[in-house]
Amino acid sequence: MAAPAAIGGSVRHDPAVLAVAKILPLVTARGMPGALDYAEDSLAPVGTVVRIPLHGRSVDGIVVARADETDVPADKLKAVEAVSDRRTTPELVELAQWMADDVASTTARALQLVAPPAGKPKQRLWVQAVPGAEPERPLTAAQRELLDSLAASGPRPAGDALSRWRTLEKHGLVAIELADERRRPSAHAVGSSSAKIPATTPEQEAALTRIRAAATTTEGNRELLLHGVTGSGKTEVYLRAAAEALDRGRTVLVLVPEIGLAPQIVHRFRERFGDVVAVMHSGLSAGERRDEWWRVWSGEATVVVGARSAVFAPLDDVGLVIVDEEHDASFKAGEDPRYDARRVAVWRARHHQAVLLCGSATPRPESLLALEVIRMTSRVDGRGMPPVEIVDMRREHTLLHPTTREALTDASKAVVLLNRRGWSNFLECRECGHAWECPNCDVTLVLHKRRGSLDCHHCGHSERMPANCPACGSVSLAQHGIGTERLEDELGSLGLQVLRVDADISDPGAVLAQFGAAKRAVLVGTQLVAKGHDFPDVDLGVVLDADATLRFPDFRSEERTFQLVTQLAGRAGRGGDGHGRVIVQTKAPEHPAILAAAAHDAEGFMSAELDRRRVLGYPPFSTMVRIVVSHHDQVTARDLARDIARPLALARVGEVLGPAPLFRLRGKEREQIMLKAPSRPAAVAAVRDAVSRVERRASKVHAQLSIDVAPQ
Repeated sequence: MAAPAAIGGSVRHDPAVLAVAKILPLVTARGMPGALDYAEDSLAPVGTVVRIPLHGRSVDGIVVARADETDVPADKLKAVEAVSDRRTTPELVELAQWMADDVASTTARALQLVAPPAGKPKQRLWVQAVPGAEPERPLTAAQRELLDSLAASGPRPAGDALSRWRTLEKHGLVAIELADERRRPSAHAVGSSSAKIPATTPEQEAALTRIRAAATTTEGNRELLLHGVTGSGKTEVYLRAAAEALDRGRTVLVLVPEIGLAPQIVHRFRERFGDVVAVMHSGLSAGERRDEWWRVWSGEATVVVGARSAVFAPLDDVGLVIVDEEHDASFKAGEDPRYDARRVAVWRARHHQAVLLCGSATPRPESLLALEVIRMTSRVDGRGMPPVEIVDMRREHTLLHPTTREALTDASKAVVLLNRRGWSNFLECRECGHAWECPNCDVTLVLHKRRGSLDCHHCGHSERMPANCPACGSVSLAQHGIGTERLEDELGSLGLQVLRVDADISDPGAVLAQFGAAKRAVLVGTQLVAKGHDFPDVDLGVVLDADATLRFPDFRSEERTFQLVTQLAGRAGRGGDGHGRVIVQTKAPEHPAILAAAAHDAEGFMSAELDRRRVLGYPPFSTMVRIVVSHHDQVTARDLARDIARPLALARVGEVLGPAPLFRLRGKEREQIMLKAPSRPAAVAAVRDAVSRVERRASKVHAQLSIDVAPQ
């Protein structure tokens, strides 16, 4: 099919020597037909960011292909306005095109994820001694001291002494030059780590043997799942496998769920491999992101450690792709394109014929079904898993059971998980029953007592904590439910040093470092405290309200409950005297997920979970796709949703559920449709077709359409 003609601009080339670039404008509109043909005489390679005219304005685009000819008439072919020095790799362009199809997004939106970060290098004036230079006249004592300090330190920033250096430069003794200064991401070292490389256990060595075989095979399986109990030494396997990949001259990509909460793995990779390790995640400053990206692009960095977005690192010749804590839902993006970094990691590993090594103590059913499993059943220190005590809270009316309270006062260091942040869930007037709700969303506001506010955890709305009821004037206000902030306060009243980690804490890495260094403390937090931290002196783990996730209307609720309890239990008894203990408070003490977690029986739980999903036709035995229509008018949202659901049902690719209303969010009424189908490609194609039928009408009325393939 001929590429559509570009609009605007003027042709600046000899038609006899035609140089055509197929360029995809980086715009968000779903109606964009695809790449456009432009005249581009500098022969910018695929992946180059260019400036192009489009519909009377200038926008950025990426070259996705080169051509020697075009069906666009010469008088209509427009020219590229500018070619930048920013360029991504042809591989990542190809990846973006695949990803757009995989998640029913647009290629332009996917290309924005792989495009090189904008920005310029940071430059500073550096001073260095001129070898062999001798002063023409005697130096002052201060000048001699300055030169001596330079001889001792080597080249360094001129800093505040620039005027003094300039004087020495005039004498020919030093040279001052403007040079790039790399902005280095900071990372807290958390938990145990040592420059000494430990000996491998038999299970670790067996895992490495299988990984080596996968790395050298030409036809065998290269996609592996390291299913190891907490404390079994999965990170050391990653490090040794990475070292062997580097020895073969290949590069390494390491993905972790949340880099700010797993600084230890960054520290250990830097400690083992030094400056070849780049860190990439969304929490970096723009300058840090730019500099780390260019270090990888240039080949200076050959190991990338990062969170979800690091899967797009411009590494060449990847030999090993590691996905640590592969069960974590954080690998799924929440905004369009709603990609899953685990699927992208599979694509990149296959593209490079690299080994894919996923690791978890609680792997997903999808991974157990798709990957070859390597099991590590013992902790590296030879100690058993900590005993887990289930505490029945059905007749208790306090936050902490007496058993839990006593254990916390006796513990040296404890980690306590409560998967709700804030002080209390909501505020209610005791007299008239008025509850404080978000004006933009159909949810109650959460009380954050420390900052004196009621906040919406969905849209960010915040208002002052009230002194009385606006409906009846009563000052008798009830606080319902307990969050991590209130738990922190209650444990503090027991005389314990309490540290808290949740989404309200600006620097969780610093808190984790403080906990790691403390002799005696309690770490309180949401599920963030259960994510892969290695503190050898923790002797108590506590899960409060362990059955909360079981109450979610989600087919994954049992899996997530099991994972949460198991992961938190794995924080205890890792070192020291080896005495660990775990207490699980629950109102569902006989639920299979909680019993399996208490028994550390991941294999048994996942086997039963796979059987249940096979019978019910849930993933991984099907694909689910969710379409959400948002509009300020509920009738408009419902009509659009029905017009999507109708052709989707006629396509007969699977079961269509809905439309059904969702709670109002950010001032928009929402309707959702769910498709459950045996074939992912067929489901995505059917959804894309059904949505395309209403896109133009939705755009005219300013409705929003979102597609989420395999929603989490």
